[in-house]
Amino acid sequence: MSIQKYFEKRDFEQTTEPKSDSKKTNKKLIFAIQRHHASHLHYDFRLEMEGVLKSWAVPKGPSLNPKDKRLAMMVEDHPYDYKDFEGEIPKGNYGAGTVTIFDKGNYQSLATTRKDDEKTLLEGLKNGNLKINLKGEILKGEFALVRLKNGEQNAWLLIKHNDEFAVNTKFDIEDLVSSEIKKAGKDFKKKKTAPKKKPISEAIIEENSYSPMLATLEKHIFDDKDWIYERKWDGYRILAHLNESVKLYTRNGKDYTDKYDIIVEQLKKIKENAVLDGELIVFDKVGKESFQLLQDFGQHKNSDLNFYVFDLLQLNGYDISYLPLLQRKELLKQLLKSYQLKNIFYNDHTVEKGKQLYEKAKQHKWEGIIAKKAIDEYFIGKRSNSWLKFKFIDTEDVIVCGFTKPTGSRKYFGALVFGLMSDDKKLHYIGNCGSGFKDNDLKNIHQILSAKIIKTKPFQEKAAQESSITWVKPELICEVKFSEWTKDKHLRHPVFIGLRLDKEINNDVISAKDDSLEEVLTPDEDQKEIKIDGKSVKLTNLNKLYWPKEKITKASLINYYHHTASFILPYLKDKPLSLNRHPNGITEAGFYQKDVNTDQIPKWTKTTKVFSESTNKEIDYLICNNAATLVFMANLGCIELNPWLSSYKKPENPEFMVIDLDPDDNSFKEVVAVALSVKAVFDSLGIVSFVKTSGSSGIHIYVYVGAVYDYEFIKVFAQFIAQKVHELNTYNTSIERSPSKRKGKIYIDYLQNRRGQTIAAPYSVRPKPGATVSYPLSWDELNDKLDMNDYHINNVPKLLLERENPWNSIFEKKQNLKKALYNLKNKN
Repeated sequence: MSIQKYFEKRDFEQTTEPKSDSKKTNKKLIFAIQRHHASHLHYDFRLEMEGVLKSWAVPKGPSLNPKDKRLAMMVEDHPYDYKDFEGEIPKGNYGAGTVTIFDKGNYQSLATTRKDDEKTLLEGLKNGNLKINLKGEILKGEFALVRLKNGEQNAWLLIKHNDEFAVNTKFDIEDLVSSEIKKAGKDFKKKKTAPKKKPISEAIIEENSYSPMLATLEKHIFDDKDWIYERKWDGYRILAHLNESVKLYTRNGKDYTDKYDIIVEQLKKIKENAVLDGELIVFDKVGKESFQLLQDFGQHKNSDLNFYVFDLLQLNGYDISYLPLLQRKELLKQLLKSYQLKNIFYNDHTVEKGKQLYEKAKQHKWEGIIAKKAIDEYFIGKRSNSWLKFKFIDTEDVIVCGFTKPTGSRKYFGALVFGLMSDDKKLHYIGNCGSGFKDNDLKNIHQILSAKIIKTKPFQEKAAQESSITWVKPELICEVKFSEWTKDKHLRHPVFIGLRLDKEINNDVISAKDDSLEEVLTPDEDQKEIKIDGKSVKLTNLNKLYWPKEKITKASLINYYHHTASFILPYLKDKPLSLNRHPNGITEAGFYQKDVNTDQIPKWTKTTKVFSESTNKEIDYLICNNAATLVFMANLGCIELNPWLSSYKKPENPEFMVIDLDPDDNSFKEVVAVALSVKAVFDSLGIVSFVKTSGSSGIHIYVYVGAVYDYEFIKVFAQFIAQKVHELNTYNTSIERSPSKRKGKIYIDYLQNRRGQTIAAPYSVRPKPGATVSYPLSWDELNDKLDMNDYHINNVPKLLLERENPWNSIFEKKQNLKKALYNLKNKN
């Protein structure tokens, strides 16, 4: 990581840390270990390479026991002079705290020859596998630094080799630190000095800054080696914060610490600071989950209360939510295994065999199971398709038709009266529901319904408690769970789940509410700050004309991307982005920006470091995984979206193979005909392909390959396809890259399938006249009447609501290219 970050993060008028970037004079490579008692105690492990100190923060410090695998988070390079730094970093500065030298000395690689020792070390650093021999006062012998597989560049493990300097007993590095040094660190934290500026840290996370990741309801269970499967519990979702004290927070951020002291006392045994994600469960006398007993736990303290933990989001102050799920779970397993805990359990999983676990869940009458993508990060506060839930209990979206008078101590209303549209397109009574409501629910729902009161009953059937019912316009939707349908088609044991304000009744059926066409920005606004999913996005120069001829403003572009975010984001997820910026509209020259300045973008945005061959250094690419980032990009003048074909997690393996048809002066009808030839070639190989307009003059054909193959294989395969298509259309196509050699012909571009290449994303606006959109189509829509100008910024949001998405199934199955080649070989 660049040493420039070191200088950018520090104010040398306030800190005495080294500000020179001097070079060493001796020939031997040095290492240094510094004890850094900042907001959270950790040890900094530093290795000299290329004249700087490559640095890792090790929360629990290095260990001499080979059984210990210490998490080491790679941070920015430090100057060579930092090896001798000790002292205080004042409060208000980056890394505020006390720094002392724990150990230092020389080190070597474990290579057989020392001639190219540093070269060997740099190769190991690049490959994520450093093997070194330390010659210090305390740390001696062989160690390994191993980058976590599928993790980001900064997540490593530090492991001691089993040699003559290793120990086989429990090792705590703090046992080797004097009481004076420990006291100095604690005293520093007690200082009252107010910070002059908020400390920056790539690691420390404030308490209760997380909200739980949520699963998407799915119907069809599947087997997949890239997924894990867990039992779904029927309890309270809890995030447990383990710091100097233990706090239990619900998914809505409510503090339940005082309610469940049995769990709190057990969690206090864990010495590490951590954030655990899990479910609080109460079992009844026969060992069955009972949500009712959990709710009434205060009256039933003898109930069997348990906390099943399935994720780890933070460890010793270091955010690990971005690590792949299986790595987080392994760290969690090792953490819980270190202690003898009652009522606290690691929630185990099975890999690949989802159908088998689903059948077991049915047999044992579980609530359901959860499927989770093994390599994905934890999407804080988001409902994601990376987690899917399969439930056995029935749920239904129903129409609220009225409410009954409250009885006893209940306020506002007693029960809701439900109806549902049947096949005859008439509203029919299906029952009343009086359970599942919280106090706030009663008040809020009553307030909404009070504005919808009518005098006449909205259905013909007689309802239970009809004399006490106040009728309302049948416009409000809510979700309920129930045990079964009765013979007279009423809900049996309905329980209120929640209002579905995202849905409404259209054409006599319940459908998605058309909120997406609501304007976020109005024409009279030129500056505004909006909140999207809790993130503040500042918007500027909204009235600037981006398409002067069409009178389309920057505000219209932002509205478009806000409306279509849910359609676009699956194709941007985790992919490095080349920002194609047109801050002055399409009539002025734009520019590409790959390396973003992380100090000048909102803190909630996500970036990733990727090595750039063109600049021969790591650069910071923006990642767009949420609507807020999408709108932020539009405000920068990113008219079109240009993602890589691969994610930052597997940068060498593209998720898609793309054939880009780029015409010269050919008619669009010719391009359509060639696109159908591409489909024919793919079809002959048994490969499913998807098509979209480019939004400019060509057509793009996508094949989902799911990061199974590397770029070289995909490029060669795409070249094979291009050659086959060219053989079918020799008169008007070319696979020559040089424009001078393909005049008057449609270029079948297979070279898009290279690392770092980008292509306009599905639903991306293009900086072209008419504000055209790169629009996904069904193959049936490719005909002589197709005109890409029919899809533009003004009509696409509405079109998306009026049709079934032709790309809905693109992610369902990875196309097996090797199998296709094998079948082709056997056929011939």
